[in-house]
Amino acid sequence: MADSTPSLTVTTYNIHKGFSQFNRRIVVHDLRECLRMLDSDIVFLQEVQGLHLGHAERHTDWPTTPQHEFLAQDVWLDTAYGRNVVSDHGHHGNAILSRFPIASSHNQDVTHLRFERRGLLHCTVKLPMLDQPLHCVCVHLSLFGRSRRQQIDALASRIESMVPADAPLIIAGDFNDWGNRAHDLLAIRLGLNEVFGGESGRPTRSFPAALPVFRLDRIYVRGFQVQSRQMHSGRTWSAISDHAALTACLQLP
Repeated sequence: MADSTPSLTVTTYNIHKGFSQFNRRIVVHDLRECLRMLDSDIVFLQEVQGLHLGHAERHTDWPTTPQHEFLAQDVWLDTAYGRNVVSDHGHHGNAILSRFPIASSHNQDVTHLRFERRGLLHCTVKLPMLDQPLHCVCVHLSLFGRSRRQQIDALASRIESMVPADAPLIIAGDFNDWGNRAHDLLAIRLGLNEVFGGESGRPTRSFPAALPVFRLDRIYVRGFQVQSRQMHSGRTWSAISDHAALTACLQLP
């Protein structure tokens, strides 16, 4: 007898602003096709270019809409974007694409160093199979350990103050957490499981995409059972970003 329990598929991906490794060529069109092949319900994206006037002038195939809207077109019903880094040419940040309605969205500034702007994009998503909203947080944390620890603490504090203890929760993104210091604050303090590491909290290797060595990208969940998980790396994926994409199929409570 087939399992009729509803499930949810999620993906996290650092898309490198729509350029290939070392910024050799525009790959945002290839990226859109790869994301569509994954057929995920909710997608957590980092390094999303919301606007860049210089690229739009130099490249004839540069999308006329913000990257999160271009990637979501005709597939994901709703999007949220958190602008973190602002320059003379435009801005970039994190984004969430969802097949289901996004009820609310807030981007919390967790910048520690002025030259490294960071934010936490927190959304609530209305799922037809759940009585209460699903909380989703997309993160891209600092390259520096001290800043990262402060940002993870800010993340944990936000969850404790804003998310009911029994609410389903997904936190995903590029943690830049070389030493897996996030485990104590997220797994122990908040009761989250990393989908690849489980209770042990040992994430999969995801960087660089051609031959992953470092465990930078994560999907943490609470209130779900993990049905399956996959890390997408190798030639196809390394051609469109320096990070691998991570996907998890989650069984809903």
